[in-house]
Formats: sequence, structure tokens, C-alpha cells
Amino acid sequence: MNKKIVLIEDNKAVRENIVEILELAGYEIHAAVNGKKGVELVQATTPDLVVCDIMMPELDGYGVLHMLSKNPNTSSIPFIFLTAKADRADMRKGMEMGADDFITKPFEDVELLNAIEARLKKTEILKTEFASGIEGINDFLYQVRNAGRINLTEGDRELQKFKKKQMIYSHGNRPMYLFFVVAGKAKSFWMNEDGKELIISIYKEGDFIGYNALLEEVNYADNAEAMEDCELMLIPKADFYALLNTNAQVAKSFIKLLSHNLVEREEALLNLAYNSLRKRVANGLLLVNERFKSAPADKPKLEIPREDLAQVVGTATESLIRTLSDFKSEKLIEIQYGKIVVLDENKLRKLIN
Repeated sequence: MNKKIVLIEDNKAVRENIVEILELAGYEIHAAVNGKKGVELVQATTPDLVVCDIMMPELDGYGVLHMLSKNPNTSSIPFIFLTAKADRADMRKGMEMGADDFITKPFEDVELLNAIEARLKKTEILKTEFASGIEGINDFLYQVRNAGRINLTEGDRELQKFKKKQMIYSHGNRPMYLFFVVAGKAKSFWMNEDGKELIISIYKEGDFIGYNALLEEVNYADNAEAMEDCELMLIPKADFYALLNTNAQVAKSFIKLLSHNLVEREEALLNLAYNSLRKRVANGLLLVNERFKSAPADKPKLEIPREDLAQVVGTATESLIRTLSDFKSEKLIEIQYGKIVVLDENKLRKLIN
């Protein structure tokens, strides 16, 4: 399918010339004679790119860009300004508002085509589905930098090793980084007044840790700790905010990477609030089993301390052990040298449902 472009240009001769150039290049063109009609046309057609003159009657190019940027349906559409003068103040104003490029009149046909092609190509890069592992996040950061959308902090992201039971952050700390699990496993938990822990999430390779506090711009309300030796990528909070705030398409791609375990966490908390002990233990086993899997058919041995599993379930260790013993008798699980193997996931799921 041909890429769709909206051209907003009040000069008839210039407008017709650009339409002819772009149609010959294979683009689907929709043209508007002023800014007001241009905004209506963009909203009606949702194009792949907008080319817009700055000086126009009724609504100038800045007004067009402002109105489009306020609409979630049009805010991420690439936007190229046409201008009859190369005034640095005008260019700076446009770029600060979110324009992607400037083309000064008069221009050569190839200059216009190259600018459009480059911008469309960079936008396609940012629509890519990225894997959730270390390669995916590195690829995402690299593509965002190359697409020219964000000037990320210089240098590679810092990698830091954490020993088993080492704290990653504590309740009340000010967040300075977004943590990404490169290898190993970690947990986040709340601590009640009696000093008892309640695990709220278990993180494995490909998960992000600590984004809630960054999103809300508050100190941590929970704690995070390494469950085993692990390696984390530290993404400075300035980069985190840049990824979210600079461009809607970047934010959309980043949020997909960021939030793939949010539904799982919400379900776990609902389970904790409303289910019986047997259901909670079954759900906790399934949750931890999924976190420990490395392949779809893998039956991992859950090498998790009973205290940690009890914290996932939200019960006393003694109560957990009694329920595990029942599950073992029912051949739902097996216990080998202190490690749990889930034998029948389907029956555990039926227990929950």
C-alpha cells in the first residue's frame, strides 16, 4: 500500500508542483489550501506524514502542529515544515514544538523526496516489535538513537551485578534508575509492621524493575532484592523520561517493552485478596513456575525458599508447607531434594477456576 501524505500549502503553484512530484514518486497525496482545512484533512485521513507550510492564512503551520500534537490520534505523525526563509529562531521554535524536519523554499525535487523517505523510514523503525530480552532493549535504544528522536545519555548502559539477597533498592529511596534484568531473578516486596514480607512481583530476564516510582515521580513504596546472583542494566531516569515524553511513537514502543508483566501482577494481587489458601498456593506455584521457565515445554525445578514462596502466596510458611504436602499427595507437584516440580499445570489451573 502506498504511503499517505497530507500536504498543507496555500500557494497554488507550489502546492500543485509538490503534488505532482509526490504522485510521480508513488505516494498517495491529499492537499489542503490552508491550515484549518489541513488539520481537518489530517484528522479525517490519518496520513503517514504531513508536509506543511509555515506562513498561511487562518491558521499558520505552528498552529497546525500544535493542534495535531494535542490529539492522541495525530500526535505521532511525522511532520515536515516548508519555509520560505531559513530563520534559526523559526526552526528552533518548530523543532521544540515537535517538528521532524525543515525544508527551505525553493528546493530541489530530490531534496524533498529524500527528506520524506528518510522520515518515513525512521518512523517505521520505531514501529518495530522489539523482543523483551537484553538484545531487544539494546536494539530499541539503538534504533531510537539512530532515528534521531532522542539524544540518549552518552555511552553504553551501565551493567551491575547483584549477589543473592543483595538489595536493589529500599522503601523510601529516591529512584535514580530504571532496572532491566539481563540475567538472574529478583523480587519486589512490601514489609508490614511486624517485619513480615509480602512478595508482589518476581522478575526474570527481560523484565523491568522500579518503573512505578519513576512514573509517579515519588520515592519507592516497595523494596527490591536479588533472589539469586543477577545482572541488571541501569537506565538513568533522564533517559527513562526521554523515552516516554519526547515522542508518542517512541513512548508506545517503550511501554510495550515496559509493561508486559503488569497484567500478571494485577492478577496475583487479586488472587491474594480474594482466593482461598489452596487457590492462592496453586496460583503462586503457577506464577513462580512461569517465571522460572526457559522454554515452553520446560518443567523447571523451583529452587525458591519456602519463606519466599509463602510471601508470594501471602501466608505463613507452616501453612504453605501443609498445602504443598497436600498437593504432593494429589500428584500435582513433586518435591526433589527440596526443589518443587509442577507435574500438572492444568489441574492447578482448574483449582483456581
